[in-house]
Amino acid sequence: MTDIVLVRHGETLWHAENRYAGVSEVELSPRGLAQAAQLAAWASSAELSAIWSSDLGRALATATPCADRTGLRLQIDPRLRELDFGDGEGLTAEEMRERFPGPFAAFRTDPVAHYLPGGEDPAEAARRFVACLHDIADTQPDGRVLVVAHATIIRLALSLLLGAPLSEYRQLFPAIRNCARTEVRMSADRAGLLQFNVPVEP
Repeated sequence: MTDIVLVRHGETLWHAENRYAGVSEVELSPRGLAQAAQLAAWASSAELSAIWSSDLGRALATATPCADRTGLRLQIDPRLRELDFGDGEGLTAEEMRERFPGPFAAFRTDPVAHYLPGGEDPAEAARRFVACLHDIADTQPDGRVLVVAHATIIRLALSLLLGAPLSEYRQLFPAIRNCARTEVRMSADRAGLLQFNVPVEP
């Protein structure tokens, strides 16, 4: 079995306004950089066997200090990137409500069946992310792997891995803290949750 430590990247400059980042490139805030440093301190004694990251800049900026502290090579896979929010990219919930009220209301009711206009199908996104996790696990049997990714895709992946309805990911996992650790034990045909949303900050 392989233990996968899923971590959301550090806080970004869009955090205060709660803008939907998706595949947009947004820099870490000063607090996000400090969170990344705290995560790296944890990683230095976590007995990790590998470190993987989304290819988006905010994830890379979070994962790189961990690689530097552990001496492990940072491995990157675009399948670990965040859900594409389409027309919602860069907008707040209120801005989306004003620009496309009908689709946004449907999204709030069922974010999987009625994902944002121009966005990525969340079910397909969950499958590509989980497929990547299985590939990572195959390369690290009995290992412990840090995977730095993003809030929505982590929640979708957890729902898929644990057999929960994808449409309920927002209710089941209402928030993922920046740089918080969620650890999953994976085998070829099953997964178990070891810990969820453990904050990096004291």
